[in-house]
Amino acid sequence: MRITARELNRSTLARQLLLQREPLGVADAVRRVVALQAQQAASPYLALWNRVAGFDPADLDTAFTTQTVVKSTLMRITLHAVHADDYPVFHEAVQPSVRASRLGDRFTASGLTAEDADALVPELLAFSDQPRTNADYEAWLVQRLGAPAQPGAWWGLRHITPLLHAPTTPPWSFGHRPAYIAPRTRPTLADAEVSAASLQTLVRRYLEGFGPASVADVAQFALVQRTRARQALAALAGELEQLEGPNGEELFDIPGAPRPAEDTPAPPRLMAMWDSVLLAYADRSRVIPPDYRTLVIRRNGDVLPTLLVDGHVAGVWRPTEQGIEATAFHDLPDDTWVQLAAEAHSLTTLLADREPTVYRRYNHWWAKLPAATTRLLPGT
Repeated sequence: MRITARELNRSTLARQLLLQREPLGVADAVRRVVALQAQQAASPYLALWNRVAGFDPADLDTAFTTQTVVKSTLMRITLHAVHADDYPVFHEAVQPSVRASRLGDRFTASGLTAEDADALVPELLAFSDQPRTNADYEAWLVQRLGAPAQPGAWWGLRHITPLLHAPTTPPWSFGHRPAYIAPRTRPTLADAEVSAASLQTLVRRYLEGFGPASVADVAQFALVQRTRARQALAALAGELEQLEGPNGEELFDIPGAPRPAEDTPAPPRLMAMWDSVLLAYADRSRVIPPDYRTLVIRRNGDVLPTLLVDGHVAGVWRPTEQGIEATAFHDLPDDTWVQLAAEAHSLTTLLADREPTVYRRYNHWWAKLPAATTRLLPGT
């Protein structure tokens, strides 16, 4: 069966709750969309506002506090918010990539080895029975090692140790100075067989939330070697459907998963920075037109808050004192601007009690954008 590029787009939107806001609780919504990018503290909140009918940010505050939803370094070795039930398996699945990246030269330059790291992790978890700061861990290392810890030691250990970010400060649960705490359910560590089985689970969950997808897409989402992605898909072969993509590529999917028609309407959205749909594929043209990719994904990795129009990135937005400034990279119909204005009104209402000028530290990127149509969408 062949699937078109627009059908792929609509499949992603349907599974990511972006064709219509759904009346779901926060935990159920997070599980449905698999993972929310969370390196910017506000982004999981804005991501759920785009997806959940009647979203109340206090519900996500509570989910983080009760560890129903947890924030940790996972896929692509970046921060994600995931359902607590998914966390151990996701951690196990990506552990080989994390270890390879974080226990290399920078770590061993501290005088520690990978074997030392494995010995220290259980002790670090025991120490993490309550929220601890970076300074707390560095002091612990000094005491444990009997000498000042060298640069790179805690950097490597904090990534391979299964630690959650502990809620610290408002307005978005997590501040600029992180604290960490051990999870209630501990992943299995440094076990190749467990990691391989867990990767199969992660791949299945990824296809549920982002499919159909290729081997390259799976590898990109999880940041695992394509060999591992291919092996996981092969192990799941009896459970998956195979499709032919718009360019003849082999795609995999969950049988019966939503694949709406390509003419299914897609309402405009004001997407969070680093929203997962922008980063979950090797072929990002599913959502980002190629000409716009370098405009919204900057060289240092910043991913700007975007306008999603007809299911594709059409521009960027930022808050101002008067409302939402929307910059469109191409002409938009008047009715689209009306719908974006309604979204802006809802968003400024949400931000008013939290952080009206969210993302303001990234405003410097706007000076580097090409000339485009800009409108001020009034707030509350």
